Amino acid sequence: MAAAPKQKRTLARMRMVYIDFWSALKLSFLVGFVVALVTVVVMMLLWALLDKVGLVSTLRDFLQSIGGASSASVLANLTFSNVLTFTLVVALLELMVVSALGAIFAALFNLATRVVGGWRVTFGSD
Repeated sequence: MAAAPKQKRTLARMRMVYIDFWSALKLSFLVGFVVALVTVVVMMLLWALLDKVGLVSTLRDFLQSIGGASSASVLANLTFSNVLTFTLVVALLELMVVSALGAIFAALFNLATRVVGGWRVTFGSD
């Protein structure tokens, strides 16, 4: 039986010179949305775990023993709904920042490629 002939490796050299602004914005928005969703889910799971273990009530008792009556107003705000609201605000800020960074990156890349002529990329087949 004869050996199969060895195929010639093909290389494709291309230059990336443009990133569509709206496509980059949509993709970065999607990435930001996933990051925000993961942040909220992790917070909910972490709160449920800490509450189930009893660490939340232990922390409240500890802070009350240290601060006395003056810490009662702070401890009254340490609830699941307040923590969830804070996490949702943080997630919304994450979404806006990640989207803005994706758009800024696309705009800066497009400006830079006008100066340097693009980013050379080589693709090969095995």
